[in-house]
This record gives sequence, structure tokens and C-alpha cells, in this order.
Amino acid sequence: MLDIETIRTKPEEIKKAIARKGADPAIIDEVILIDRNRRRILSELERAQSELNKASKDIAKLHGQQKIDAINDASGWSTKVKELKPEADAAQKEYTEIMLQVPNPPLPDVVDGQSDKDNKVNRTVGKPKKFTFKIKDHVELGEDLDLIDIERAGKISGSRFYFLKNELVQLEFALVQYALDILVKEGFSPMIPPILLNRETMTGAGYLPAGEDEIYKNQDDLFLAGTSEQPLAGYHKDEILEKGVLPLRYAGFSSCFRREAGSHGKDVRGILRAHQFDKVEMFSFCGPKDSEKEHEFLVSLEEKIVSGLGLPYQIIDICAGDLGAPAAKKYDLETWMPGQDQYRETHSCSNCTDFQARRLNIRYRDKDGKVAVLHTLNGTAIAIGRMLIAIMENGQRKDGSIEIPKALHKYLPYKEIKK
Repeated sequence: MLDIETIRTKPEEIKKAIARKGADPAIIDEVILIDRNRRRILSELERAQSELNKASKDIAKLHGQQKIDAINDASGWSTKVKELKPEADAAQKEYTEIMLQVPNPPLPDVVDGQSDKDNKVNRTVGKPKKFTFKIKDHVELGEDLDLIDIERAGKISGSRFYFLKNELVQLEFALVQYALDILVKEGFSPMIPPILLNRETMTGAGYLPAGEDEIYKNQDDLFLAGTSEQPLAGYHKDEILEKGVLPLRYAGFSSCFRREAGSHGKDVRGILRAHQFDKVEMFSFCGPKDSEKEHEFLVSLEEKIVSGLGLPYQIIDICAGDLGAPAAKKYDLETWMPGQDQYRETHSCSNCTDFQARRLNIRYRDKDGKVAVLHTLNGTAIAIGRMLIAIMENGQRKDGSIEIPKALHKYLPYKEIKK
């Protein structure tokens, strides 16, 4: 949620900024009108309540006709309060609903563009391996080595589900421990969060009201997390954090669930785009002046994790039109996948500035004791399925075996996967 004072004082600036995201700038004019009406009604209600309180106090002090007049005044103001209260509630509801529709404006240095085709390569690290034999993709490797079973998963769950088997199960937990070891050394607290979230938390994280068709929901109006970012964003809801404890950094491991409603026919082969997968997610709460530096720090950790596995990758600057509602700036890390002969997204990292914190009422006390809204950031540490693909395809050998990155050897009873 944006700062309403900024909208009031800099409406044209906000209009131009959200238009870069593809949002209709006319919504800002609507916000201003609704806010003006809300403030008028609240002002009237406040005055009526004040007059009612004053008249009620006078009743006890007065006698005779003066007391009767005071009682009549109190009765009149009481009626006015009762009339204005539902009107004020409706105005506040209307205001909240429209404010939730306004996306977080992109930061000034975010590149212009309206789709992923306009994203820019920031830098490329490492070179794709040149194979001297006909390579296989992860599906073929998984079937040959009895590591992945998509067919049987389809029988019990439908499309975009899979069984991980044998060495790949051990490799998943090796990746989790590898990522956690790196993050704990950097001051992250490991967390296993709830993955069923209430509507308030999902809305606060910025994934509702838009985007509900992408999220699994049960009959109790609880939503399955699509990423640990969502529960971690709400961890300090309605709290005031002390300046000295910031930044607060968490590493959340969870299963993630996504309907992928808008991806019909896209990446249907294999485990790249699934309805269920596991992930380690980084999340940070920090002061506003530190969020740009914190963003670069989180990206550097993503690079450390991927480069430590010996995998080629590139960093992508996400354009304004390809940013989700909460993000003010975002980088993607794409890892080389030989089976597809291209880089594919394995990590993302977003600076959400104060957007989530305002919606979740998370603040901090600065060195002068003033309470202000903080900033939140999130970034992928390990998205298991996609990292498994990258390791399998980049580590494949001519004899059909898979070489395991050295960084994972200490977590595993094997250094290669073979028949």
C-alpha cells in the first residue's frame, strides 16, 4: 500500500510511475476523490463525537432548563453519530479497497518496458559447458536413472506433479542444507513457516486482491503459500521493531503451491513449472535507507549459491512492466540449462520498499525514537526443482551418469549418480 500523503502531494509523479508498470494512472484520481470524501465524513463524525462528549459532561453540571437543553443537545449529537458511523465505515472500506489496487511504483533506475521481452541482461558469469556427445534433458536423465516419475504422479494428482526418487531425494536435502549453511553464516535465522495463510496475510503481502486465480485455497478461506515470502512477510505484522535489531533476515524452507493458471501449454515437459515444489527463501526487514544495499546483498548471496555449484548464470534487470504489484525493483538470476539450450530463471530477488510493510502495519523505531515504516525484501536461495534440473543437465556425462558439484559432496553418500 502506498503512502496516502505522497499520493495527495505528488499525484502526477505517482501516475507516471505506476503507468510504467502498465497500471491505469486514472486510479490515482479516483483514490484522491475517495480519500477526500472519507476525510470529510471522518471529520464530521469526529466533530459530532466531540460535541456529544461535551454535552454529556455538561449534563452532570447543570440543573433545570439548562440541563434539559443539554440532554436534548446530547440526544441530537448521539443521533448524528449513529447516522455518520455506518457512512464512515463504508467510506473507509471503499478507501481501503481502492488503495489495495494501486501497485508499488517502480524505482527510478528500473528499466522501461512492458513485458519479459524488455528485460535486460545485466551480467553473465561462467560459460556453458561444451558437450562432445548428444545431451539429454532432465526428463530423460530422470527416467534413465530412476530419479523422477511424472507418469505415476499424473495418475494420482494430475499434470504438473512429480515424484522425486532415490538419489534425487537426498540431493534435494543436500541443496537445502548447503543453502542454509551459507545463509546462517550471514546472519539469517532459519525458519519453517506455516504454509496455510489467512486472507489478511496474503493481502498484506501483496498477492491479493489481484492474483487470486493463481493461488490454491481451501473451504476455510485459507491460502496455500506460493513462496515462503508470504508467511515471512507477515511474521512481524502489527509490530514496532527497534532500530538496533535491523536488518532482520530470515531463511524460510517450505513446500510451495501454485496453480499456474496463466501458463497453459507453457513448460509442460518435466519439473520446471510444477504445482508443488520446495524452496529456501530469503526475507529481510530493514530501514528505508538500507534497502538498496540490502537488495544487492541478497543478489550476491544468490550468486554465491549458484557459482558455488559451478553453474553458469546471468543476472537480469526486470523491466517496470514485468514487475509484480509488490516489487519496486527486481532481479532474476537465470541458470544455464543445456537440455533446453538456454538460460532459465531459477532465482528472483525483489525490493518491495514500504509496500508490504504498510499493508501489514510493520514499523520500526529510529535512533531518535520516531516510529516509521520499514522496507521488506525477498530473494530465492534455492528453488529445488529448478536447481535439480540445472545440476542434472550440466553434470551429465557421456555414459549417462551425473556428476555432483563438489560443494554438495559433504552432504551426500555419493559423488555421482549412475545406474
